[in-house]
Amino acid sequence: MRIVIQRVLEAKVEVDGKITGAIGKGLLIFLGVGKDDDKNIADRYIDKILKLRIFADDMGKTNLSLNDVKGELLLVSQFTLYADCRKGNRPDFINAGSASKAEDLYEYFLEQIRDRIGKVESGVFGAEMKVSLVNDGPFTIVLDEDLI
Repeated sequence: MRIVIQRVLEAKVEVDGKITGAIGKGLLIFLGVGKDDDKNIADRYIDKILKLRIFADDMGKTNLSLNDVKGELLLVSQFTLYADCRKGNRPDFINAGSASKAEDLYEYFLEQIRDRIGKVESGVFGAEMKVSLVNDGPFTIVLDEDLI
């Protein structure tokens, strides 16, 4: 999996001009599924995300997790996180998981996170989406197998 996490003050995703998910303070997560990913890998990412201490405490130190600040989460599927641009100028997506595998893991990811935090919103898997956000910081973290 490859994940981009953005700490946000607000974020929303629209499909065909309709908002499918919107949050206030929390995390906007772009999720890319690789061809070798499975539920065990998803569980590791979920655990890491929910334990990340990337929100400021009263002293301004990043010591608080999403749950600590009662933050919200917006999950958006993004297979383009698997773009391989090493050869030529057209990205190759050979390492991205198949659409059916990616959708299954995306839905699993949503289900598991919804069981562990308050408000969780989402985009629509496979849809053309418009994502808007106000990044808080800016604060952006990239997670992949080499980084967790």
